[in-house]
Amino acid sequence: MTAEALPIKAEPALQQVERGYINVVRVRTLLAWLPLIIGAVVLDRVALDGSRWQGALLVLVPLLALITAVIAPPRIWLRLGYRLAPTLLQVVRGWLFHTDTVVPFVRVQHIDVTRGPRDKAFGTATLVLHTAGTHNSIVTLPGLAPDRAAEIRELIRGHIRSDLE
Repeated sequence: MTAEALPIKAEPALQQVERGYINVVRVRTLLAWLPLIIGAVVLDRVALDGSRWQGALLVLVPLLALITAVIAPPRIWLRLGYRLAPTLLQVVRGWLFHTDTVVPFVRVQHIDVTRGPRDKAFGTATLVLHTAGTHNSIVTLPGLAPDRAAEIRELIRGHIRSDLE
């Protein structure tokens, strides 16, 4: 039998994470820009004092930070999805650096659901799977609704228990 003759199973579409994750990424992006903005202020006051370029960094760097915080988060959200199958979880993310991670439930050692201050503010949670092995042994799925993250955790936990019995 050739590869062309094999039946092709249509996989279900990837599920998107919560839209609130866009705001989590937006805040994270702005916080990442904060040291650069502070550096631009210091550089403007020290190195550009009295020059015709004084004040340019005070406009350009925050403007670039704002543009990045507006454009990047929705794109990151669009390229983050997951698929839950009966025996595995698939997490797909990225565009330029595309990552497609498949985690068989039998490899999961323990599961966490985490919620930081940004997650609490925007109603999201992160599912963290710790697997056997060393390479990529921690797989995260951010941006889930807290109830959905707990539901997936219990589903995987139930599958692990049934494998042990």
